[in-house]
Amino acid sequence: MEIKVLENILKVNDQIALEIRKELKKYNILALNMIGSAGSGKTTLLEQTIPRIKDKINMAVIEGDIETTRDAERIKKFGVEVIQINTKGACHLDAHLVQKAIKSFNLNKIQFIIIENVGNLVCPASFDLGEDFKVCVLSIPEGDDKPEKYPKIFRESKCVVLNKIDLLSHTNFNRENFYKDMKHINGKAEIFELSALKGDGVDKWCDWLLKQIKIKSGEPK
Repeated sequence: MEIKVLENILKVNDQIALEIRKELKKYNILALNMIGSAGSGKTTLLEQTIPRIKDKINMAVIEGDIETTRDAERIKKFGVEVIQINTKGACHLDAHLVQKAIKSFNLNKIQFIIIENVGNLVCPASFDLGEDFKVCVLSIPEGDDKPEKYPKIFRESKCVVLNKIDLLSHTNFNRENFYKDMKHINGKAEIFELSALKGDGVDKWCDWLLKQIKIKSGEPK
């Protein structure tokens, strides 16, 4: 019975995600679903990313969290449109919540939407939000074994951000094992090593983002 209920939930979610994808395609808006564990540094990465790209493209952010508006308040300081979604206990965003948030934006003035999902490597991987692609943020202290332990999100991500690289020498994170597992699970994924706190490596990540936005904007309406 529980499996059947989950299948129905995912079916409804996928239909709404398809509606979102069609709507964003009309405006050539690139949407990114950022997924990572709580504390992996997703919001800090956005704080480094937004100042580097906001003058080059028009963007908006959807912040997902169980409670509080703290992340949205951090993003609002950079002068971009931001909407906070509180799931009130749910461990992921779903397409229905994202669709409601997107309706609050003036899509004629946006080229790029970042959706920061609830901190979790499991549930968010199963829910399509109408995004163009997923980005997984993994921090060095979490360990090099996460791609094998949570393969779905790493398999489905177009890009993996290896954050807190400045802590590498203070942990037992094995870079060789990480890349070996990633090659096995998703050899096509772009991988960026960076420190969102210090800013090291963020420029390369931002250049890649801008390239993806440019590609999307060139698509026919």
